[in-house]
Amino acid sequence: MTPPAPASVNVHGTAIVIGTTGLLFIGPSGAGKSMVALHCMTEARSRGLFSALVSDDQVMVSIEGGRVVARAPASIAGLAELRGAGIVSVETIEAAVLHRAIRPIAPPFAERLAPEGETVEVLPGHLLPLTRLPLAAGCTAFSLLAAIHPEITGT
Repeated sequence: MTPPAPASVNVHGTAIVIGTTGLLFIGPSGAGKSMVALHCMTEARSRGLFSALVSDDQVMVSIEGGRVVARAPASIAGLAELRGAGIVSVETIEAAVLHRAIRPIAPPFAERLAPEGETVEVLPGHLLPLTRLPLAAGCTAFSLLAAIHPEITGT
């Protein structure tokens, strides 16, 4: 018999919303999750889209109504860490349904193409589709994200 999933799990990552799409930026420490997520929020706003932080560094993930939901621990709500600059206050929302995980990757890229249908397990038995987001000179993270997933920007 499989034990029930915990009420919530603390995931190392950054969760944001762009429009109505919840994104969970994941990867190892120092991969640029916070910086890329905040850049995407700023760029989305400059294009007239709603965007907000849910949580940075620690994301409390739970299943509600069959959907993966992200929240911030109370101790860090509204805060984000910009490596090398410090802690900043950021416009936030209390919770968001997560639709996709984003993994920023820096060159050199080990693979030319990401595996099709790649997913990440955020809670036991609960997967999110995973997008690898290449961080390349001359391209903004948000522009690349919009090119890969135009539905996020409504285009």
